[in-house]
Parts: sequence; C-alpha cells; structure tokens
Amino acid sequence: MFRKLSSPAEDAVVTVSIDGRRVNAERGESVAAVLVREDNPVARTTPRSGSPRGPFCMMGVCFECLAVVDGVASTQTCLTIVRDGMRIQRQHGRRNLSEAIAESDDGGGDLPGGEVHL
Repeated sequence: MFRKLSSPAEDAVVTVSIDGRRVNAERGESVAAVLVREDNPVARTTPRSGSPRGPFCMMGVCFECLAVVDGVASTQTCLTIVRDGMRIQRQHGRRNLSEAIAESDDGGGDLPGGEVHL
C-alpha cells in the first residue's frame, strides 16, 4: 500500500470517517489520497457487475474514485479535499432513486428537472 514519506505537523491532522472507522488525514490532501493509503483502496463497486474500483488518474478524468462524501453520492474523491469530521462511504452499485428522493430536503426538487414523478 501507499504511505506518506513524512509526518504532517500536529496542527495539520484532521480526522475523517471511512465507512464508520476514524482515520487520520492531512489537511489539504484529497479524499482519494486517504483512500489509497488504507488497507482497502476501493472507492466504489460498479452498478452492473459489482467490480471494485479505486482512484486511478487522481485528476478528475476517469471517474473511478466515486464515493459518498457527507451524504452526497458519486463525489469525485480525487477532487475533494478532506476536512475534519468528513464522512466518507464506499459507494456500492447504483443508487436507488426512491431512496435519493426520500433523503433529499425538498422531495427531489433539487434533482435535475425539478419535481420527480415515479
């Protein structure tokens, strides 16, 4: 696995949660960088086959690093900077639209196209 070559200053350490487990991270690094240092660098599984995927390009092009960050699904973790208290969950398969609507504050009005009728 990957490891940091130097230790961060004490005031540069933040704590994030990955699938409910507390992990130290360095202020200013990407969520993807934290994921690749973990024992299981998988960020998501594919909707169709369930194949594991993890950070690859680290610059926002490949979309392999998608995860749920602070409740927002399909977040590009390579472009997301960690902050203290951040909640990161590995994303498994596709999201259920009914669950997404139920979780939204306005009954789905913030989804593309406004109101959603099922």
